[in-house]
Amino acid sequence: MAWLEENFRMVISDYHKAFIEKFGRADVDLVHLNQLRKRKGWKVGRDGGRYKGRLRTYTSAEMVWLEENRLLPISEYRAQFVAAFGREVSAKALHQLRKRYGWKTGRTGQFQKGQISHNKGVPCAPGKGGRHPNAQRSQFRKGNLPHNTKFLGHERVSKDGYVEISVDEENPHTGYERRYVLKHLHLWELANGPVPEGQCLKCVDGNRLNTDPENWIAIPRGVLPRLNGGRATRVMAYDTAPAELKPALMTLARLDQKTSEIRKRKNDRREAN
Repeated sequence: MAWLEENFRMVISDYHKAFIEKFGRADVDLVHLNQLRKRKGWKVGRDGGRYKGRLRTYTSAEMVWLEENRLLPISEYRAQFVAAFGREVSAKALHQLRKRYGWKTGRTGQFQKGQISHNKGVPCAPGKGGRHPNAQRSQFRKGNLPHNTKFLGHERVSKDGYVEISVDEENPHTGYERRYVLKHLHLWELANGPVPEGQCLKCVDGNRLNTDPENWIAIPRGVLPRLNGGRATRVMAYDTAPAELKPALMTLARLDQKTSEIRKRKNDRREAN
């Protein structure tokens, strides 16, 4: 019974064969030993295919040593075990043994306060980063810029169809040294100064991509919605109108805006009296 309990983790065929050879009990069948292990509750560590191969067995002395020294790092754990018992066992097998028995090593895998990294002081390859050539190939060099860097003067088209340009001004939102502004507004203000208060810029030819300052004029903001056309204004839209009609549409929109202002002033004066 002592031998059976010490070696119960063996595969059942090896278990039965070894028992017969050691004790000469030809009357004991393989099924008897299997039922004995079940009655005693001896768990063999196999659950119907999860653990493949033949489970490695350890003597009582080895198990006592393994449990007492379970806190050692796995490399030292294996080296000292091999030195103590002269038995070749892989570090992986000992690691799995500790997991099966639930032996805690006291290590979480996290850096503790004051712990020194294992590679502290180890020089890196030129250019910093990993040493492997494949890793170095994809590393940024000092002063290198990505291929999609947007340099000063880069242009793009906004979702509203206006051209934007990168200028040498600090972005108030991000603090970056450059920011995007409307190109037509930027060029117009360079040529004419700031847009007067209460006014905005309107493209003369109706093409928002034409950023030439000569193509943009300052108009009162109240005129802008009157250029959109529709039933409210009873005229066609300015941008889609023929070139020869655009001056007339602009004049009509200005007159409508001026009439609205005069009417509003009269109403305000009447209410005040």
